[in-house]
Amino acid sequence: MLTGALTGIVDLPWWGYIVYTLVVTHITIAAVTIFLHRCQAHRALDLHPLVSHFFRFWLWLTTGMITKNWAAIHRKHHARCETEEDPHSPQVVGIDKVLWEGAELYRKEAANQETMDKYGRGTPDDWIERNLYAQHDRLGIGLLAVIDFVLFGFAGVAIWAVQMLWIPFFAAGVINGIGHYWGYRTFQPEDASTNIVPWGILIGGEELHNNHHAYASSARFSSRWYEFDIGWIYIRALEMLQLAQVKKVAPKLKFDTAKTRCDLATVQAVITHRYDVLAKYAKSLRRTCAEEIQDLKARAVSVDRSTLRRMLHMDAKALPATDRAEMHQTLDNSKVLATVYTMRQELTELWQRSSASKEQLVRHLEDWCGRAEASGIIALQEFSRRLRNYA
Repeated sequence: MLTGALTGIVDLPWWGYIVYTLVVTHITIAAVTIFLHRCQAHRALDLHPLVSHFFRFWLWLTTGMITKNWAAIHRKHHARCETEEDPHSPQVVGIDKVLWEGAELYRKEAANQETMDKYGRGTPDDWIERNLYAQHDRLGIGLLAVIDFVLFGFAGVAIWAVQMLWIPFFAAGVINGIGHYWGYRTFQPEDASTNIVPWGILIGGEELHNNHHAYASSARFSSRWYEFDIGWIYIRALEMLQLAQVKKVAPKLKFDTAKTRCDLATVQAVITHRYDVLAKYAKSLRRTCAEEIQDLKARAVSVDRSTLRRMLHMDAKALPATDRAEMHQTLDNSKVLATVYTMRQELTELWQRSSASKEQLVRHLEDWCGRAEASGIIALQEFSRRLRNYA
């Protein structure tokens, strides 16, 4: 027990301070993922004004973050992901920079007025936002320091320090850093996003970062039966209390096994689930590529496995020039690998042809499936027949 001058008005056992710290930091994480991220940045849900303003006040008190700044920076991250314009890509500036200096990257981008003007629209702009939260963003965290000290004495100073470090490390560092550097990928969006672990608890569900990048406007981040998104649990609880209204969730993939030809519904399903399609393509052709690599090695052909593995997961334009040259040299020695690579690239053209008519897109997909089934590659044939069943 703390005694005498070291004790605030609340005296707790040592474990009580730990529990209190975990609770208040978890509320902050919940405010970030539910209010700033899913509600404000992506408009995936609407919150009751009371809930919305509680989160705004709590974030002002515990982080000093301004809603417009956070939403604008995150929207730009999605729009310019893994490019020089991405505010915090570990693929560009390095994992150490993002993990340990993520808060500095955030502050640097928040000072970019062009980013605020272009990406910060639609965020709160009422009297209290303009005159208190945005105008005096440091006042809240100063007030929190006083509250913590009054409540817990010098133990409150340690609690306040943890609160100040929690979001800069976990949100700015771990999610933006590790979430684009290490983990597993359920989907294949055109970036390096990963799911850190399948149990999104510590960071409110943000651990499922690859799922989020695949369906950015979804209020739910979990997509597989073994994935758990605690932020979604909180949202469903708020919805049951009529304090939230979910606007968008990732659609479920449907199949019609009776279909033998592509139609408009097939095209729409493939485009909607394009990152899942690419993930399934890579998984389906993995064994075929591995067997072909063994055959190349038996013929004394030099093969870089890591480069060819990336070939299945990303566009060639995303590879460094040296990797592209090595990849094309390998493809020149293997008709199978060349076909697998070319068919993947041509499949992505389906959702890149913005000026094509619906009929042209259907013909494009039907032609792709026809060539896949005529390729002689069993795994590619099976993938194509499965693709025709999308509904």
